[in-house]
Amino acid sequence: MISKTYSPQEIEEKWYDFWIENRFFSSTPHPDKEPYTIVIPPPNVTGVLHMGHMLNNTIQDILVRKARMEGKEACWVPGTDHASIATEAKVVAMLKERGIQKRDLSRDEFLDYCWEWTHKYGGIILQQLRKLGASCDWDRTRFTMEPDLYDSVIDVFIDLYTKGDIYRGHRMVNWDPQARTTVSDEEVNMKEVNQKLVYLRYDLEDNSGSVTIATTRPETIMADVAICVNPTDERYQHLIGKKALIPLIGRAIPIIADEYVEIEFGTGCLKVTPAHDTNDYELGKKHNLPIIDLLAEDGTLNEKAQILVGEDRFVARKKIIKLLTEAGNLVKVEEYRSNVGHSERTDAVIEPRLSEQWFLKMQRLSEPALEHVMNDTIQLIPPKFKNTYRHWMENVRDWNISRQLWWGHRIPAYYLSDGTCIVAKSKREALRKAQHELQLFALTEEDLRQDEDVLDTWFSSWLWPISVFNGIKDPENKDINYYYPTNDLVTAPEILFFWVARMIIAGYEYKGTYPFKNVYLTGIVRDKQGRKMSKSLGNSPDPIELIEKYGADGVRTGMLFSSPAGNDLPFDEKLVEQGRNFCNKVWNAFRLTQGWEVVETTTPNEASLRAIAWFESRINQTLTEVLDLFTKFRISDALNAVYKLIWDDFCAQYLEMVKPEYGSPIDAATYQSTLQFFDTLMRLTHPFMPFITEEIWQNMGQRAEKETICLAPYPQPGAIDHAILADFDILFELVSAIRNLRNTKGISPKTALPLAIRTDSETRYQTLEALIRKLANVSELTFVQEQPEGMSFLVRSDEFFINLSGEIDVDAERETLRKELEYTEGFLLSVSKKLSNERFVQNAKGDVVEKERQKQADAEAKIVTIKEALARLG
Repeated sequence: MISKTYSPQEIEEKWYDFWIENRFFSSTPHPDKEPYTIVIPPPNVTGVLHMGHMLNNTIQDILVRKARMEGKEACWVPGTDHASIATEAKVVAMLKERGIQKRDLSRDEFLDYCWEWTHKYGGIILQQLRKLGASCDWDRTRFTMEPDLYDSVIDVFIDLYTKGDIYRGHRMVNWDPQARTTVSDEEVNMKEVNQKLVYLRYDLEDNSGSVTIATTRPETIMADVAICVNPTDERYQHLIGKKALIPLIGRAIPIIADEYVEIEFGTGCLKVTPAHDTNDYELGKKHNLPIIDLLAEDGTLNEKAQILVGEDRFVARKKIIKLLTEAGNLVKVEEYRSNVGHSERTDAVIEPRLSEQWFLKMQRLSEPALEHVMNDTIQLIPPKFKNTYRHWMENVRDWNISRQLWWGHRIPAYYLSDGTCIVAKSKREALRKAQHELQLFALTEEDLRQDEDVLDTWFSSWLWPISVFNGIKDPENKDINYYYPTNDLVTAPEILFFWVARMIIAGYEYKGTYPFKNVYLTGIVRDKQGRKMSKSLGNSPDPIELIEKYGADGVRTGMLFSSPAGNDLPFDEKLVEQGRNFCNKVWNAFRLTQGWEVVETTTPNEASLRAIAWFESRINQTLTEVLDLFTKFRISDALNAVYKLIWDDFCAQYLEMVKPEYGSPIDAATYQSTLQFFDTLMRLTHPFMPFITEEIWQNMGQRAEKETICLAPYPQPGAIDHAILADFDILFELVSAIRNLRNTKGISPKTALPLAIRTDSETRYQTLEALIRKLANVSELTFVQEQPEGMSFLVRSDEFFINLSGEIDVDAERETLRKELEYTEGFLLSVSKKLSNERFVQNAKGDVVEKERQKQADAEAKIVTIKEALARLG
């Protein structure tokens, strides 16, 4: 029994359980089938589903479901990322609530808490994806910290180190004081912020005067090691070689000269603080200056600052301005806007910091990854992102791959007491190397200390398309040989370099080919004000609540109605409501057909035969369009084409043409054609709306116990009769015009009206006569050469006449038209007077004058129409 209303809550869990129990999403290598592979962009193990995930995974599921129906061996690999920084932050916060500090724990104790967190919360987002209908092969779920994937990361590190591509060096890096770790250049977001430009007086050591320096970071003056001026700056040439005293602490620093200093910027004097500015660091190396680092890991001032020790850097900034004012060293303060780096992970202001880190050389590795995107071996969709990609890859820097964290893949480097570094997979292997390669036979494992750092999270996820199939540890296993390279990657543009480019690099380095053929880049989901959805702004709906309210199919289609590749999605809950309404429309159409009485003895009438012939061509036309749109990854457009086919063509037109009169049966042939069309529509729609299509498909006839629409053949287009499509376009225009005429004249749809047509194509209308009579309620259809009495209207180049003399008061209609004519003529006169005024035409804005001219033309056309209507009324 088909329920009266569609209730997604009742069917979605039922069908998802059915799919899982029968393992319809499971995949194994099948040599006789073409593989279709997608690896999920692994969400953070700490995460929950957000609107970006909804859009991304809906698109992936559409592609996978369509490929599965096309007979391909579809494999969608799910999984999660260990997310070093995010997970440590969550665990530290959890421990704080329990009264435990990370610093009071051993590394192993802290990792136990990390695993506790992971086991408790790590599966949430994957469970939520099931509610969306994601058809992942859940048996293949991977986690970047599971043993095989962990080993793969360590093996790659050792391999690249052995090749000379990984090195350890002392360099200025980006330090995140909140996460207390380095972040790569790509993980720094520049934001324009309001700052204060503080002008300070540095007295000369010999009491011969002073110099004024402008800085936005007065809290770092205690780390100054020099003052630099341009050697050609006449204002300061006499000071070169002298010394100045740092305010508040009185330490003397030299005044040096370098062309790096811009004469016009600020005062032309630059404070040199090598430990806290990248450019100053380079200047310090050039002039052999000392380095004083006055910031602790957490962004507080350390003992080297001498004053304000223990204060946060921003608190110290405010306090030191007050101290400088009291000391008489503050000259002035100006408001200033400049770009400041923020951590992509925590949004903390980045500190440049001199640190010894591990780096991966990128120049050699990135060359094939650049070449094969530029020559379209790998397609970026939309291609506008190629320019961004090229810019990044042509200016690639060595990748800082070490992080000062405990949760992650620990760097496989071991140190002897003298600092000698041995890279090996284990301490035992490192000891063996030290004994045999360095001849240190007395050495024991206790003499070795492993590097405390872990690898950047991206250093594991860049191997994802390979490591999920165990392609690093077992390079020739059947899974990697069958499923790799994968087909499509669906991800966000903001990780085009973080993840996509690096996966391409790893693919060419370890498999000699690309990891995927196409990269579909989704847009950012924004609210109606254009803001990116985020928890902090409170402008993001809970995806699970949306699913509970509108159903998964409604949410999926709602997300896609306006999300072309690469363009941001302006999300409005009304879109999801539209998706739910679409489900209801399909459900009600199915209920309508199921309520018809079918008789075998009746033959199809002419209207039904023409309708069936038309819709067959219309469905084939849309199938052709949809398949073409999929090849271009225009997923949103494909959905809209399906939506129009079902809502407008099938429900609003076809069913109206074939449905029987109230209380009458439908012939079996027409009914069977209608069910076949419905079956095709459900299979076409299934990738977009998996739940409702399964429910309807299962109720369309007798199905085997384990039969599913998931594996039903995806529909393929047949022949298209363009002539009948053109004829029906005219039919629909004609019917619409007659219905509008009824509405404007207040004539009931139940009143049959006579129709006369003046045309050169009588045959066309004769073949459509049965449908014209049915849809427009026409009592008789005649063809004329001369203009008869009655209301006239045009459809294309043909003129139609309906005699309404028996349905309307002709005198009243004539009087209404005369009044409308009088008003329109008066309006035309006023507009014409305005346009005849040269002063108005010359002085008014061009668009204003153009609007008046358009008004004039519209009024003239309307007068002609009214006069023609009056002439027909006599």
